Amino acid sequence: MNPLVPLSPADVAARLKAGAAVLIDVREPDEHAREHIAGAVAAPLSVFEGADLGLKPGKDVIFMCRSGNRTAGNCDRLAARIDGRSHVLAGGLDAWKKAGLPVVADRKQPLELMRQVQMAAGGLILLGGALGVMVHPGFWGISAFVGAGLFVAGATGFCGMARLLAVMPWNRRMKRGWSEIGLVGRKSN
Repeated sequence: MNPLVPLSPADVAARLKAGAAVLIDVREPDEHAREHIAGAVAAPLSVFEGADLGLKPGKDVIFMCRSGNRTAGNCDRLAARIDGRSHVLAGGLDAWKKAGLPVVADRKQPLELMRQVQMAAGGLILLGGALGVMVHPGFWGISAFVGAGLFVAGATGFCGMARLLAVMPWNRRMKRGWSEIGLVGRKSN
């Protein structure tokens, strides 16, 4: 059973406006830097256990991610940090935006790192396939190499492509992660 009670975006907005709830954003720093709900407490799953959630007695605790899948997949872990009832923003940030509610967006920030990895991997696989058909079968090796890298990333948790993309110039513009600048557990703008 899911210990997090789902709330609609309208319910969450009303509770936040009334000052009756604390919204905890469990997304990673690169996602938060690009787009977030004003006032959300930053507590990414990667450092969640050590984060100061800034909880106050008598306030509802509402967790959120992009689509609701991460909060659903980690509901026991999230609820374990809360004394009393805890909630989840049903549908996450996607549902919040679909409901026409405001977000703080910084489109100058790069795309989330995992989206960059997906785009690069997909592009390289397509390139290897196309060159393998049109130029020389040896180019299929590009697709095989990327596929092997994705397998290793899934099996070990280490993604070399993500590490490489993280140091690219366009990603250096990204605001530093919460843990680096001491913002874990603080409200965002």
